[in-house]
Amino acid sequence: MPNGIKQGLFMNAATLASESVLGLSAASVLGGEPVLHTFPRSVLEWIALVRHGISAGAVDSAVRVMGIGQSELAKALDIPERTLARRKKEGLLSPDESGKMVRLAQVVERAVYVFDDERAALSWLKSPNPALGGNIPLSLLDTELGSGAVLTTLGRIEHGVFA
Repeated sequence: MPNGIKQGLFMNAATLASESVLGLSAASVLGGEPVLHTFPRSVLEWIALVRHGISAGAVDSAVRVMGIGQSELAKALDIPERTLARRKKEGLLSPDESGKMVRLAQVVERAVYVFDDERAALSWLKSPNPALGGNIPLSLLDTELGSGAVLTTLGRIEHGVFA
């Protein structure tokens, strides 16, 4: 695998020690160090960040990176749009909202890794998928089960299984 610039959240510890993921990382989807005020490199660092609550600036970053509107993001996360607007004024997402944002960013990171192309990955996330019952992957990210189904489908694509 080519050497990249940022380490991904989905790589195991041994891989993280020796390689980095070329492409869009979960942290960069959320605005990177300027927004997160850190660059989490392990699951435990992500957990601490989620428990504290991530900066509401991550909302604007995710919207910009993914090329979607705030209302579409709110729907994908199952967070009322008015709540997102209020959090942006307050400056910090709740731990639950932070967890949802990180879950979304992890799926985006994984899609970019699998497709090895940011545009193709984002397009795939926004398009109906027969392997997901015709659902749009982004529309399934509001639940842990839906996110798992999207990640499973990405795994099937990565391994050349019809998905």
